[in-house]
Amino acid sequence: MHKRELIYSTAIGAGRALFGLLRVRPTVTGLEHLPATGGAVLAITHFGYLDFALVEWITWRHNRRHIRFMAKKGAFDHPLIGALLRGMKHISVDMDSGREAYAQAVDALHDGELLGVFPEGGVNASFTVRELKTGAVRMAQAANVPIIPVAVWGGHRLMTKNHRSTLRERVGVPVGIRFGQPIPPDTAGPADRDVAAHTLRLHDTLQSLVDAVQAEYPVPGAGAWWQPAHLGGTAPTPAEAAVVEAERRRRKAAEKLAAAQAKPRF
Repeated sequence: MHKRELIYSTAIGAGRALFGLLRVRPTVTGLEHLPATGGAVLAITHFGYLDFALVEWITWRHNRRHIRFMAKKGAFDHPLIGALLRGMKHISVDMDSGREAYAQAVDALHDGELLGVFPEGGVNASFTVRELKTGAVRMAQAANVPIIPVAVWGGHRLMTKNHRSTLRERVGVPVGIRFGQPIPPDTAGPADRDVAAHTLRLHDTLQSLVDAVQAEYPVPGAGAWWQPAHLGGTAPTPAEAAVVEAERRRRKAAEKLAAAQAKPRF
């Protein structure tokens, strides 16, 4: 029996109401891979801003478990949003120094929590799985828990980067969610090359799950903005998206430096 958490339960209720109003149509496979108890890292694809809410909704509906997500520190800095995130026991990640967040995440896994991670980093505008960060594998190994790969397809049609969907576009969107087989932790080889190899395996697994969900998606996407280029859509290719993302990061870094230099020093 999972303990009721008022703030988290309220947030889930709000999400259910939103998805109900939008008549989101989820098709879910692989729920048998979600553990009823114990820690696990949920490594989730990240094509849309609501992917976390969709996965939590489906998980809660299946076995009433809550997911502790790792989120950027900027969200926690907002007074109201930060209070809600802390109330739901999500974990703040400082992109400049992630050591504290890593330790908190491993502790949560030791405590038997489900940890939600987006190993691609930010939202991926190419709608293909890009190179993964190694954190998901390292945390699973440190806590000796499995990784559950999760592919979400269609959620980006509700809200994503570089495209503002109209309300009409958001209503009745089919969403495919596929939970893959658990990947057991490999605690025998802590060398960096082993982490890199397992991260590459996770990448390939996630892309295979995405390919399977795309193949079953009930809406043709030829010429659509939400379809990846290799399937005939108009989304940027991975190389094009990488260039745009690098420029965005360069611009943000320059703005951050300028803001720091503009602060008065006493």
